[in-house]
Amino acid sequence: MPAKIIPPPDPNPVKPGYKPPPGACDAHCHIYGPASKFPYVPGTPYLPPDASFEQMRALHSHLGLERAVIVQAAPHGTDMRATLDAIARSGGAYRGVAVVKSDISDSELEALHQGGIRGIRFNFVAHLGGAPDIPSFERMVARVKPLGWHVVLHFDAQDVPGYADLIGRMPVPFVIDHMGRVQAEGGLDQEPFQTLLKLMQNPMAWVKLCGAERVSCAGKPFHDAIPFARTLIERFPDRVLWGTDWPHPNVKWMPNDGELVDLFARFTDDESLRHKVLVDNPTRLYWSD
Repeated sequence: MPAKIIPPPDPNPVKPGYKPPPGACDAHCHIYGPASKFPYVPGTPYLPPDASFEQMRALHSHLGLERAVIVQAAPHGTDMRATLDAIARSGGAYRGVAVVKSDISDSELEALHQGGIRGIRFNFVAHLGGAPDIPSFERMVARVKPLGWHVVLHFDAQDVPGYADLIGRMPVPFVIDHMGRVQAEGGLDQEPFQTLLKLMQNPMAWVKLCGAERVSCAGKPFHDAIPFARTLIERFPDRVLWGTDWPHPNVKWMPNDGELVDLFARFTDDESLRHKVLVDNPTRLYWSD
């Protein structure tokens, strides 16, 4: 079955009304290709248009974002070359999250660290292949602990409660993507979101406030995602991150990245909390060295 071809991001991001503070970080974005230089892996679940380093830098400059964390995405599999190339060209402004093979060597992990990788990501999402082998997952988590890395976890909302025990015994910091992909129509009292709040009581737990377009059930301007983000910032201000999720793979509604920056400003009215989310928190997790 051929890979699903996904659309490109909005080519005309508006200039945000909100001006991010110096050092602001897009803590969740992706590099794709260019495929002519960094081919997509055989069997990729979806086929994206190129989203290059140059495009990312231009977007971030337009939005007022100075730093970024590139998260390895499915079309490149465990081939980290595109991500590492972007980090190397960023002059220290980018860090990365890897996807790795279970048999990766210690020297290869160390090379990734030297290349700016600070975590590994595991997909538990059905349309991206489903859950990893749990014993292999736990072995890999133990292996990256000496590097000071964290683990990024990508779940479907309905699966979060079933993995609560696994997540709760993590020996390293862990970051839950996209607010746990909860669905706004379920409200703040829905079981997946209440489970997420319980997991966040663990001092090892972090969460990303990106993916409002995935949480929203009303569509643009995604305001029904605001109560979830506000709750997470209010309760756990020192362990939340924000990102664009550019170039927005597999979304129902393509967002405008400038509008997403302004949406972030509605997540909290407190500029000191905005600074924590955009600057202080990513600095602690990705640039502590």
